[in-house]
Amino acid sequence: MAIRYPNGKKYTPKRILLENNNVKHKDERFSNRGMTLEEDINETNEYYRSRKIANIHKKPLPLQIVNVHYPKRSAAVVTEAYFKKPSTTDYNGVYKGFYLDFEAKETKNKTSFPFKNFHQHQIDHMKDIISHGGCSFILMRFAKTEEVFLVKAEDFIPYYEDKTSKRKSLPKTIIEEISYPVAVGYHPRVDYLRVIDRILRLN
Repeated sequence: MAIRYPNGKKYTPKRILLENNNVKHKDERFSNRGMTLEEDINETNEYYRSRKIANIHKKPLPLQIVNVHYPKRSAAVVTEAYFKKPSTTDYNGVYKGFYLDFEAKETKNKTSFPFKNFHQHQIDHMKDIISHGGCSFILMRFAKTEEVFLVKAEDFIPYYEDKTSKRKSLPKTIIEEISYPVAVGYHPRVDYLRVIDRILRLN
């Protein structure tokens, strides 16, 4: 199925992008080879929901269906669709009475995280969440090393919007300074709520 952005540009799912770039996950300790960050977070969120820890979901894509193929009377296959409007962030939900809203990004780069992975409308959305008292953040994974970091939106945005530096990416050294490392395991795969407990001082 061809899905396109409002400007007509073709949308490519994150997993396909990683496979095309020959990104391979090295961590064999948790039978996690080949999993994207998105898949890991989805499994983590299911773990949280099934144990009544939190209710967090991936946001549905706002699609406008253009073409549908009917190979059988009982089945319909969408062959082309467009995003109705720019998407915001990937996930949102509630945890211990707090509203969480976050983006999940990964890169094959070893030493920096490209700013091109983010869009201004996502940054604006995160600012809006913060202004209303919500907890907004980014989960970043370096695919080569399987390291995952949680960066609060308010700590990331100044670097993204700093036009004087002319940076095209955020160095990993800076990410390590402003972020919280997230434990990667089996159940849950990416235990980011343990970090949220520290940030919101819920323990």
